[in-house]
Amino acid sequence: MMGGRSENPELWTFLEALHYGQLLSGTVAAIERFGVFVALDEGPGHPVFPGVGFVTVPDLSWRRIEAASDVVRVGQRVSGEFLQFDTWNLEARLSLRALLPDPFQAFADSIAVGRKLRGQVTKLVPFGVFVQVADGIEGLVHLRELTRTPVPAPSDAVQVGDEVTVVVTEIDRERRRLALSRRQASPEHR
Repeated sequence: MMGGRSENPELWTFLEALHYGQLLSGTVAAIERFGVFVALDEGPGHPVFPGVGFVTVPDLSWRRIEAASDVVRVGQRVSGEFLQFDTWNLEARLSLRALLPDPFQAFADSIAVGRKLRGQVTKLVPFGVFVQVADGIEGLVHLRELTRTPVPAPSDAVQVGDEVTVVVTEIDRERRRLALSRRQASPEHR
């Protein structure tokens, strides 16, 4: 624990006054495996960390990224929406992606259930495969929707990098999930 109000009264007061959705700007001070520290333009510095602002990797971008360095670099100017005051670490949790248009919603506007799409297999999981159907947009093909004849594992049907044709079976805007079927995309053989 960083210590409470008494040890860092100025920082505590600054963080307590922030409200959800408020815009904060600063400079990327350090990039860690778990996220990015941002030295804020306003407010005091941090007694321990390189910056008072902190952005977790998922809050950097709408797309799935491997590392924070795919999106930002040290010294870069950034703006984010304030999410919460982390009282344990005495930091302001920020979201950079909150200020960017969500590509999923734009994609959902352009398609409908039943639509055929071409995509590339990006990941195999025990219950199915993820297929990228547009830039930054992935959908799940459940194992039972992968093939006409059931297979025990996704790797029996496809590999990462394979091009596949799929049909959109469900669009969940709220959870930003796309359900796809490869089985329903192939013509019926009687």
